[in-house]
Amino acid sequence: MLATLSSLRIKNLALVEELDWQLTPGFVVVTGETGAGKSVILGALKLLLGERAEKSLIRTGADSCTVEAAFDVEDCRALDSQLEEHGLEGCVDGGLIVKRTFTQAGGNRQFVNGSPTTLAVLKQLGDVLVDLHGPHDHQSLLSAERQLDLLDAFSRAEGTRREYEEVWARVGQLREEHASLASNEAALERELVLLRHQSDEIQKANLLPDEEEELQARYARASNSRRLIELATGIAQELSESEPSILTRLAETARLLRELEKIDPDAAAMSESHNSAVVELEELARSLVNYAEKLDLDPEQLAEMEERVHLLQSLRRKYGSTIEQVIEFGEQSAARLQKIEHRGAELDRLQVEIDKGHAQLVKVGKQLSALRLKAAPKLSQAVREQLRDLGFKKSEFEIHLLQLDSPSATGLETIEFVFAPRSSGLETVEFLFAPNPGEPPKPLRSIASSGEISRVMLAVKSALADQDAVPLLVFDEIDANVGGEIAHAVASKMRSLGVRHQVLCITHLPQVAALAESHYVVTKEFTDARTYSRLAEVKTKARVKEIARMLGGQGDSAMALARTMLSGRSAAGPVGKE
Repeated sequence: MLATLSSLRIKNLALVEELDWQLTPGFVVVTGETGAGKSVILGALKLLLGERAEKSLIRTGADSCTVEAAFDVEDCRALDSQLEEHGLEGCVDGGLIVKRTFTQAGGNRQFVNGSPTTLAVLKQLGDVLVDLHGPHDHQSLLSAERQLDLLDAFSRAEGTRREYEEVWARVGQLREEHASLASNEAALERELVLLRHQSDEIQKANLLPDEEEELQARYARASNSRRLIELATGIAQELSESEPSILTRLAETARLLRELEKIDPDAAAMSESHNSAVVELEELARSLVNYAEKLDLDPEQLAEMEERVHLLQSLRRKYGSTIEQVIEFGEQSAARLQKIEHRGAELDRLQVEIDKGHAQLVKVGKQLSALRLKAAPKLSQAVREQLRDLGFKKSEFEIHLLQLDSPSATGLETIEFVFAPRSSGLETVEFLFAPNPGEPPKPLRSIASSGEISRVMLAVKSALADQDAVPLLVFDEIDANVGGEIAHAVASKMRSLGVRHQVLCITHLPQVAALAESHYVVTKEFTDARTYSRLAEVKTKARVKEIARMLGGQGDSAMALARTMLSGRSAAGPVGKE
């Protein structure tokens, strides 16, 4: 399992004032009376998956709302590469934290591992971590791209598909270069004139990557040389040339120190210190004279330096914010100029590369198509078997592969390999479903019943349990309008999925709730004229009581049936007694 949702924190969302929910892996259910606030949990997850935030969701009286989810990640490498693409910090100690905050004033901020990010990144990350299914929600299963991903996962074709995508991208880039170079003659001539000017201007400047900083420092000194010479000369004169100079006055102090030393030999150290200071001041005076002489620049030298500074500034305005960028721009211009000036040979070279890439695309595309063609009937049969268990005894489920340039499904044996318009392969896929006998299978997106599409999703997820990489599956009342044996079958499927995924189910069915590994109940409380939604885990007696409530009563028979249902769970904990 890639990751598990370890905690969900909600603050000031609808009826929830504050919630800190610590979750367990496996199959988890949430139950409660209608209107108690179960939908808030689903709403929090949707916000973390990038759904639009409405100010009306903020709890009355609060200024802002915050939702935060923490995931325990089993293998950080898979997620880290995606996070790094967006400039985000990778998993820390095997953990990933996603946070979303929005305010009454309209502020909207989202974070991944503490770094700010965009809603688009949240959505991409959500596609990897969470598959959410419920009434009126967008179903990923309805997406042709998602259907193709599921088929490729079932056929173990991900490696071949990645190879195809890489070749497709390379051929596409070559084709763009070829098209650009083969564009109309007049446009190329105009580009040639511009490129020659740009390349020559940068080349003639003989730029060095590190010269600007040093040049600016030299120019600053040179342009202020008159004042600097005045200061340096004035200091030197004070030290040694004026009457009386500092060094002249120090000669008198040296005489007095020698006299002091004659009387008290212990004063020799002070005399030595004085001599050292005099030597350093003499050296300082000589250095100031040399400094002033060097600053006395020829006006022509200053003019040349000023001209160079202005040239570098002009080049940076035109071609880049730094000299390094200007140099890189010049190299790119020269390379493009070379290609255009020798475009005949370059077009031939590009065409050879395109033909090679195209041949590789043909080869890998056929391999990918063959894997899909072989897997499609097997996955169809596996889903049909799962559907039988879920109450669709005479339903039909088919997977059709459609050639991208053809309106109808084909066997793909006669494909003409022109450059494919998509990076996912030479065909697209359509999942077709007929819930009732005598009806032709139709695309899943044409099915109106959310209950049907949810059970189809459960069947597909069950058939793909070993291959599906999305770690968290969320089902919101997908068991609506079912009961009896079908309810048991739905519960069994979810429990089986919980072996390889973390399954979170919001349900009204006692059969589903009884088979879960963890059971949480949402209740609604009225305190101080305010309504609050609470979430708490139920075990033993409390769980028996909740199952009995879902069965329709709290009498002895309902309690007995609830204990029987809970005791029938494999690997279940102890059942509470009255």
